[in-house]
Amino acid sequence: MGIKTKAALLTGPYDIELVEKELVCGEDEVIVRNHLMGICGSDKNFYRGYLPPKTAEFRQEPKFPFFLGHESGGTVVEVGSKVREYKVGDKVMAFGWNNNLAEYFKANVWEVQPVPEGLDMDIASLGEPIGCAMFSGLNSGVQLGDTVVIMGGGFAGQIIAQVAKKKGALNVVVVDVLDGKLALAKKLGTDFTINASKEDPVEIVKELTNGKGADVVVEAAGSEQSINQATEMIKHNGKFVWYSWITNPVNLNISRWHDDGIEFINTCLVHHTQYERYVWTFASLRPVVQGLLDIKPLITHEFKLDQIKEAFDLVDKDDTAIKVILRP
Repeated sequence: MGIKTKAALLTGPYDIELVEKELVCGEDEVIVRNHLMGICGSDKNFYRGYLPPKTAEFRQEPKFPFFLGHESGGTVVEVGSKVREYKVGDKVMAFGWNNNLAEYFKANVWEVQPVPEGLDMDIASLGEPIGCAMFSGLNSGVQLGDTVVIMGGGFAGQIIAQVAKKKGALNVVVVDVLDGKLALAKKLGTDFTINASKEDPVEIVKELTNGKGADVVVEAAGSEQSINQATEMIKHNGKFVWYSWITNPVNLNISRWHDDGIEFINTCLVHHTQYERYVWTFASLRPVVQGLLDIKPLITHEFKLDQIKEAFDLVDKDDTAIKVILRP
């Protein structure tokens, strides 16, 4: 017997609607009733018509019509006959592209993960994007006394900046092109902010470090300009931390990567094996459970699922929005 749900379908650029689907639980699957759902930056790109090539990340071909959504969490309401990992009533976080912008979604058992004890469900439902950003910050190589630059003041960048400060960075710098995001970063503990549309971030970082450059730069903006600015502002033998998902070809100054012996750190939690992710997610979310990070101010807008058209219109037109959520 199936469960009927309303789910987001992207029929083409700027054309999203809710359709009725029937979910039938397979023997190795679970069905989850969502608590809330988040809109990812990749969802915004898809909405604008920028579909990436197919990778192992997708269980469906990234082409229109596309069943959208991957950020959510909730309660297991049905389990398959071969499922031993979960039971009805368990709280889980989504870690797969399963059309999660919906009242209910179904997933293979390895595409969900238990909610850590003590984690608020509003936060746990954003466990995938929070866990990814936390993993990046914790594994960025930041050392006590470092100058750390975060390129991009979005959801992930704001979290990574907080982690860098907690790890003992002397100076944390957030670079963005929107004053609202920079003001929030400052409120959450960032030492310096730079509006790259008004100032030269490379020049300012060099001045801040007496010409040496930053010890660590985290690329969380996802643009050619950001990558090249990050390349120029890192010190000799400094650390370049990859976070962004960049799907279009870009022109890069890789000569400096070689000549200055820059160390590259890939911090993509969800692109490791499911077994590594299972272990690392708990460790990554532990500081959040402990209350060491301030996450809720990053949830800037909230809608009901039935308002999905309005939600995506806002995401498309208002780049000051950091994390937009929907409730069933």
